[in-house]
Amino acid sequence: MILSMTGYGKAECLIMQGKVTIEIKSVNSKSADISLKTNLIPREREALAKQLISSKLKRGNIDLYTSFESNLNLEIKNINKDIFCEYYRQFKDIADSLGEKSDFSTLALAISKLPDILESNSTSTDDLVKESNWLALKECIESACDSLTSFREEEGQKLKQDIEERIALILEYLSHAEEHEQERVDSIKERIETKIKEYLPEENNRFEQEIIYYLEKLDITEEKVRLRQHCKYFIETIESEECPGKKLGFIAQEIGREINTLGSKANHAQIQQWVVRMKDELEKIKEQSLNIL
Repeated sequence: MILSMTGYGKAECLIMQGKVTIEIKSVNSKSADISLKTNLIPREREALAKQLISSKLKRGNIDLYTSFESNLNLEIKNINKDIFCEYYRQFKDIADSLGEKSDFSTLALAISKLPDILESNSTSTDDLVKESNWLALKECIESACDSLTSFREEEGQKLKQDIEERIALILEYLSHAEEHEQERVDSIKERIETKIKEYLPEENNRFEQEIIYYLEKLDITEEKVRLRQHCKYFIETIESEECPGKKLGFIAQEIGREINTLGSKANHAQIQQWVVRMKDELEKIKEQSLNIL
């Protein structure tokens, strides 16, 4: 089963302070290029996290994101005692200077609404980045990777189907090109016979050797055989290998060489038109192959 390098995976885990959500996104790359866009994973565990992701996902340009949702429904606030006392002292001094009686409850209510009096007691990032949370985060990363792999499998099946259809088209176009083979041979013979009559050489042996060499250069039998063999090997590689992406790229190059040689030797308008169609399908196959793991 082939896998696409493009994918998305998501997983959630619970820790003591709340819920962590991990998202992993991947696009095609020649190697494993992993970026951890989070501060929830302990720094001393970042290398291990990357190693874990690499072992799971093999290749790709991979980004990991995290988000945290606190399990505290009501956020507890702490009173800054020093600032409160300073505000209270100033309010009381003003009330005494004006000859007004100062009521503590009234002053306390007024002071509580002033800036910097209440301090949040919410969970800090430092509290989350703890060794005790690592095991839960590790399992969550693995689950997100598994989710992304499932996505890759679905995309891989679509890629496989598309590429196999295009390989089939190349072989079909080759068969259409072969329908013009006899016409091509007759045309070449006619041109040669015309040239023989027009330029009858004095050295017949030398001329015969040149004719044989010319005919051998125009023969496309080997190119057709090799093209079919490469297409067959391409499909076998998709079916049999786990991560064939790079290998498929090499086979596609060989297919391209045979198609190009076929076109340069054909010397026939209709055959060259079919060659152009084969090249068009091959370019699409190469683009798709770049996204196969």
